[in-house]
Amino acid sequence: MSRLKNKVRQSVLFSSLSSLMLASSLATPAMAATAEHGPAIKPWGFDLAGRDTTLLPGNDFFDYANGQAVKAITIPPDRTSFGVFDALRDLSQKRVRDILADLAKKRIVAPQTTEQKLAVYYTSFMNEKAVEALGARPLQDDLAAIRALKTSAEFAHLIGTGQTSFQFSAFSLYIQPDAKDPTRFALTLDQGGLGMPDRDYYLKPEFAAKKTAYEAYIAKMLTLVGWQDAEARAKDIVALESKLAEVHWPRVDLRDPDKTYNPFTVASLTEKAPGFDWSAWLDGAGLTVQQADAARIIVGEPSAITGQAKLLGAAPLPVLQAWLAFHLINNSASTLSSAFVNASYDFNRKTIAGQPKLAARWKRATDATDNAMGWAIGKIYVDRYFPPESKVKMEALTTRLKAAFRVRLQNNSWMSEATKQHALVKLDHFDIQVGYPKKSRDYSDLTVTSGDVYGNAARAVAFEWRYWLAHLGKPVDRDEWDMTPQTVNAYNNPVFNEVVFPASILQPPFFDPHADDAVNYGAIGGVIGHEMTHSFDDEGRKFDENGRLSDWWTKEDAARFEKLGERLGAQYDAFEVLPGVHLNGKLTMGENIADLGGLTLALDAYHASLTGKDMPILNGISGDQRVFLGWAQVWRMKVREDRARQLAVIDPHSAPAARVNLPAHNIDAWYKAWNVQPDQKLYLSPDQRVKIW
Repeated sequence: MSRLKNKVRQSVLFSSLSSLMLASSLATPAMAATAEHGPAIKPWGFDLAGRDTTLLPGNDFFDYANGQAVKAITIPPDRTSFGVFDALRDLSQKRVRDILADLAKKRIVAPQTTEQKLAVYYTSFMNEKAVEALGARPLQDDLAAIRALKTSAEFAHLIGTGQTSFQFSAFSLYIQPDAKDPTRFALTLDQGGLGMPDRDYYLKPEFAAKKTAYEAYIAKMLTLVGWQDAEARAKDIVALESKLAEVHWPRVDLRDPDKTYNPFTVASLTEKAPGFDWSAWLDGAGLTVQQADAARIIVGEPSAITGQAKLLGAAPLPVLQAWLAFHLINNSASTLSSAFVNASYDFNRKTIAGQPKLAARWKRATDATDNAMGWAIGKIYVDRYFPPESKVKMEALTTRLKAAFRVRLQNNSWMSEATKQHALVKLDHFDIQVGYPKKSRDYSDLTVTSGDVYGNAARAVAFEWRYWLAHLGKPVDRDEWDMTPQTVNAYNNPVFNEVVFPASILQPPFFDPHADDAVNYGAIGGVIGHEMTHSFDDEGRKFDENGRLSDWWTKEDAARFEKLGERLGAQYDAFEVLPGVHLNGKLTMGENIADLGGLTLALDAYHASLTGKDMPILNGISGDQRVFLGWAQVWRMKVREDRARQLAVIDPHSAPAARVNLPAHNIDAWYKAWNVQPDQKLYLSPDQRVKIW
C-alpha cells in the first residue's frame, strides 16, 4: 500500500487485508452490471430486496436496511469477509487482470517499455510450472547472506537492506512529509519486528492457540530451507518476538500524532537506544549518517525503539540469524513454489483470519503486478474505465459537502469563536482530489526479467525505496497520491490537508450518476463527509490549514471535544462484535467521529441541494430515509469469526453494523425519518445523543 504502511499519517475509509477475488455472491436481482460503470442498482440506487422489513429500523437499522442481503451473502472460500467493498474490489481486480492479459498477448523476450514490463511481470508469475521447478533456489543468495553474519554491525547492515529486498528489518522506516514542516521530507522510524498481527497475539491468553500455531509455522518454514534445529529455533524466535511485543506501544497510543513525533539525530538515537548499530543499519538502507541527520529522523515510539535495540543487542547471533531467515521466507513466500505458498496461506490466512481456501493464481498474480507497478496500471485503468462525467459530477458533490461543512462549523454550539475561525480557515485551504493524480510514475529504471518471479518482486521493492529515497532534500509535491486509481477506497492526508477519492470507489453503490440524489448523498456523500471530518477528528484536528502539526485549539475547546469523543467512544465500547468481543472505542475513535460527521454532512448537503423544493417520495420512501439507506447499503458485509476477532484488535474502523447503527442513533433526523420510539433498542434520549460536527 506504498506510504500507507505508516501508522496514522493517512486515514483511510476502510481497511482490508484479504486478497482480492472475483465473485457475484453479493448480487441480488435488483443489481445489474454495465461494462462502463460497474454494478447499477435498480430502481433508483438502493436494493429494496436486500432489506429485512420484518424488523423495526429503531431496533436494528443495519439489519432493517441490509438483513436479507447480508443473509444471502456466501463468503467465497478464498475470502475472510465479503461485502460491497469486496464486490467492487473484485470488479477492479478483474479489470486489472484484463489489462494485463491484453498486454501479454504478444510474446516478449526482453521487456523495455512499461507495458511490456507489466506483461512479463504478470506472465512470469502465472507460469506456475517454472516457479515449482525452482523450489527454494531463489532464496539461496539471501539465505547465504544471513548465514554469513558474524558481527552485530553486519546484522544491522543486513536488516537495513530490507528496505531494498525481501530481507527483514526489526524496524519500520519510511520517507514522508515532516509533520511539523510538510514542505520537506523526513525519515520516520517506527517499531516493528513482529510476525503476528499485533502485540496482543503474543501477550493475551485468548490468542494462545494462534501463538502455538505461529511457532509451528516458523519451524515448518525453516525446515523447508533446511535450517538447522528448526523446532528449537522456532521456540527462540517466538520468545524473542514476545519480548519485543512487551515493549511495543499499543495501537491506541499510536493514534496520537503529538506522542509519535519525536525528532532524533543518529547520535541521539545511538545514545538513547544503545545495543544496535544504527549507522550500519542506515548504510544498509542506502543512507549516510549525514543524510539522515539532514532529513531529520522522526521516531514514533521512543521507549519501544529503545527496548527493541536492547533486546536485539542481547539476543544470540544464531537466534537472530534464524529469525531473519524465517522472515525472509515469510516475506517472499508468494513468489516461491507451492510448498512455501501453502504454508504461508495455512498460517497467515487460514489460521489467523479463517480463510478456508487459497486464492486462485491469477488473482495473486494480478495483485502482485499491481503492487509492483500499480501506477502504470492506473493510467491504463482510468483511460478504460473512468468516464470523465463521473469526475465532473463527483467534484460537484464534494463542493456541496464542503459548503455543508462550512455551515456546520459556523453554527457549532460548543466551539469558541477563536477556534471556529481557525477551523473555517482550515476548511478554506482544504483540497479535494478525484479520480486520478495529475502525474504518473516512470518505471524505466525498474528491471523486469522473464521467469524471475522472486527477483522481479525484490527489484520492485528496491525500486519503490529508491523512488522515495530520491525525495529527500527536495520540496514536497502535493499532487503525489498514496492510492492508485484502481484502489477501492479513499483517504485523508492531514499533512496535505486534503482528501483523495480514487476512481474505483466512484461506482455504484457508492456513486451512480443515474441514481437518486438522496442515495448518492447518503453513499458517496457520506464517504466525502467522512474523509473531510477526518481533518477535524481526534488526530486530524491537531494539524493546521497548511498541514503542520500544531495546537490551534483553545484548551477549553479541546477539553469539550475530548469529552464528546469519550461519550461517543463509550457507545462503541459497549458494541459486541461477537459474544464477549467488544469494539475498542479509543482505537476506532477517529473513524467513528468521521462516520458520524460524514452521515450528518451528507444529510445537510442533500437538504441544501433541494433549494427549498419538497423532497420527492420514491416507492413510499422519503428523501431523508433514502439518505440513511444509501449510507447503510455501502456497509453490507459478512465477516468470518476469526477475521472479526482479528479486526477488533487491529482495525481502527468499527464493525459494519456499528458503522450504520451508532452514527444514525446520534442524529435527530434519523428518529424523525424512521419514527423511532423510546421503547426501541437503538433509541437514545436527546441529551444522550452525541453531536460533534
